Amino acid sequence: MTDGRTAPSPTAPSPAAPADSRAPLRPGPRPAQPLTHAALAQALREAVLAQDFGATLDPQDEGRPIRHFPSIDLAVAAFPESGPPVWANVAFSREHPHGLIAALPADGGPVRNLRFLADQRDAEGNSIAWRPGSDWSAMDWVPLAGAVGEGGGRVVAPYPASLLKLMVLVGIGRLVDQGRAGWWQSLEYGGRERVVADWAYDMVTWSSNEATSALVTLMHAAGAIRRDGGREVRNELHALFASLGLTTLRLANTTAEGGWGNAAGSGVGQIQMTAWDTVRLLWWLDPTTPRAPWLPADAPRLSPESRNQAMHALQDQALHQVLSSGALAGVPGWVPGLPARLPGRWLQPDGSLRAGEVSLPGDLRRFAAGGEVWFAHKTGNTENYASDAGIVRGIAPRRRHYLIALLTSLGSRYAPDPRCPTTWRIPALGAAIDARMAAWLEA
Repeated sequence: MTDGRTAPSPTAPSPAAPADSRAPLRPGPRPAQPLTHAALAQALREAVLAQDFGATLDPQDEGRPIRHFPSIDLAVAAFPESGPPVWANVAFSREHPHGLIAALPADGGPVRNLRFLADQRDAEGNSIAWRPGSDWSAMDWVPLAGAVGEGGGRVVAPYPASLLKLMVLVGIGRLVDQGRAGWWQSLEYGGRERVVADWAYDMVTWSSNEATSALVTLMHAAGAIRRDGGREVRNELHALFASLGLTTLRLANTTAEGGWGNAAGSGVGQIQMTAWDTVRLLWWLDPTTPRAPWLPADAPRLSPESRNQAMHALQDQALHQVLSSGALAGVPGWVPGLPARLPGRWLQPDGSLRAGEVSLPGDLRRFAAGGEVWFAHKTGNTENYASDAGIVRGIAPRRRHYLIALLTSLGSRYAPDPRCPTTWRIPALGAAIDARMAAWLEA
């Protein structure tokens, strides 16, 4: 595998295929209403409802339709060629199956009307909130953001799964910029010695858990995270997120040995992300977006080198399997998602995909040659969770530019095939949203 040493221009990103019958045909008609915060919020809400997620079959409940509407946290920020940015965030759950529209301030600051609760696991490390018979009224919820007296609805923030690696990537970039680590510094983990940039590249492009653990050890060794008496007493990543107003981004209780999962005392309930704060983290990271309006002029920023490294990894994403689905086109029953170009570097001579420990069938060469957009992104997936977040830019002559983040409780337990990370309804949602954004941003 080629390493991550040669970073392209940060303006270049990664695309997949057209939409299926669940989504509007492409090219979409010119929207009847202009692109506004309210119109975008309503479009996102309608796109989720159109996928009929409540009909998703649950093998843990004898294959019946899912007993409780899944948790879905979805946010988009769009950048019209003329006019200011437009954004929206919607959230769904068993308590709010018709969706809640987040109240977002005029400067794009934090959500005002939702109370986010931390996800839960039991003593054995199981994600208990998502079992078919789970009783939320009997659970002791820990607040993540938003006060009880602020009104609005409560939303359980699903575990981000491997989307958390976006936070680790940012944390390493900050260490490098502070002179406490180097992208070309050697780092040994698990009997392997590689440079930091190569660990980071594998962590993002094919979601290597070993690489993630290696970089977590680096954060501890550099003093950015410190534990004392079995408790975390210092976390500079949290301080960075707080300075950026992104208080629902949390990477808590990792260990100096590289532990970040449930077994290490971290994982579900300790690692948190919400869609709106994830979109705003991407806004901060994307060098092609206008200045983030909620941030002061002296807010921290990554150096050009660290941003290039981050963008290089996100642009080379191999796992187009969630909002975009080009990597799954060889799986029976394939449903097209967000039409992103698949990075050709992962394709074998027969067109199949191989990236690290990931192998996927089919002749995917048409997805490396086609597509409508670049999608620089990171996915996440476990049995109970599927997530995806990234930067979308049209491939010329297409001109759309937007950020999207999706976190759900729809993991591989709902997948139609063992090679899929989630239900086909998720890529169908990606296609529907992209068609709407194309109609607005390229009209």
